[in-house]
Amino acid sequence: METIIQVKDVGKTFIGKDNTVEALKGINLEIHRGEIYGIIGMSGAGKSTLVRCLNFLEKPTTGTVMVEGKDLAALPEKELRQARTQISMIFQHFNLLMQRTVLDNVCFPLEITGQKKKEARVRAKELLEVVGLAEKAKAYPAQLSGGQKQRVAIARALANNPKILLCDEATSALDPTTTKSILALLKDINEKYGITIVIITHEMAVVQEICTHVAIIDGGELAETGTVEEVFARPQTPAAKALVFQNGGHYEEMKGKRCIRIVFKENSSFEPVIGNMVLECKAPANILLADTKDIGGVAHGQMILQLPEDEILAEKMIHYLKEKKLEVEELDNYVG
Repeated sequence: METIIQVKDVGKTFIGKDNTVEALKGINLEIHRGEIYGIIGMSGAGKSTLVRCLNFLEKPTTGTVMVEGKDLAALPEKELRQARTQISMIFQHFNLLMQRTVLDNVCFPLEITGQKKKEARVRAKELLEVVGLAEKAKAYPAQLSGGQKQRVAIARALANNPKILLCDEATSALDPTTTKSILALLKDINEKYGITIVIITHEMAVVQEICTHVAIIDGGELAETGTVEEVFARPQTPAAKALVFQNGGHYEEMKGKRCIRIVFKENSSFEPVIGNMVLECKAPANILLADTKDIGGVAHGQMILQLPEDEILAEKMIHYLKEKKLEVEELDNYVG
């Protein structure tokens, strides 16, 4: 696949009056055209700094950022501004102009690039149709819900036909139902227009829902990268495991030490695998964590089970699950 964004040894250091903060340390990433790429990490990990380096809102202290083969640091100011029109961005708090109508908000980036008012309004109306807000053209941001505001922000971001859309915690201020609708809209835009989307988030559920590839940032460093399926099924680093396991594996008042993690990828959603395992093995299993969803009749997600202390029964259960084509991973010291 063609590389559209290449990050080489990027570091970013902020020097304050009283201290120096190394926000990014030697980041290397490749994002391919048409991907929905997730960059995930806990608060303060450096992911928002990284996304701002992708369009040079923040200039890296070290390293290079290449977009479509061009080194952004080497571009004259005029060419950099032109390159930025192809890299749009949406934010957690929408950043709409409150004194402008919805239509005028979408027109704003077109005005900046010198497009005629009549043409800008035609384009803005088309984009409001795309995001499902044609009837809100004359409304003001204060009259909209959070999800509607983010849809306006997405329409505005698409105004100049960008090739890349950066989303910095774009769903963090939204409720779960609205989040799903915004993610579905982004996925639809990616599929229809081929726009490469980079999503910055601290929520693993967002990455699972929409992304094809993911990079995990921890303490300003790249902890792990790969397809979402690879990282979710077999997280290698403590940072990845903390995000995938959600609670870090700490439970109180649990008895028994034998725990396993199973990953669903190809089983029918209608097959009661765990129930059948219990009936087959004639022994209970304790579900410590379950994060599964039905996608097209196929189960996707994970469960963490606490098995009986009887080794023979535990091995029988593991064998049963593997026969059902589930990935099974033993977890050391998950409880107690």
